[in-house]
Amino acid sequence: MITKESDIEDIVNDYPELIRPLKEHGIACIVCGEPIWGTLEDIAKSKNIKNIDQIIDEMNIIIKKGRQ
Repeated sequence: MITKESDIEDIVNDYPELIRPLKEHGIACIVCGEPIWGTLEDIAKSKNIKNIDQIIDEMNIIIKKGRQ
């Protein structure tokens, strides 16, 4: 399960299918070939993303669908 405290590194490693949805919400996991690390909340704050709870809900739905 993804939370605000989830590290981007862990999300990318454990759920690579979430890279695209993150990017679509303006949260890049890789910039110029270099990984971006930190918590999901830290990255969202740095990008002034306000709907982080909605993004987390969407990602957890994607994870649940993948396990079915």
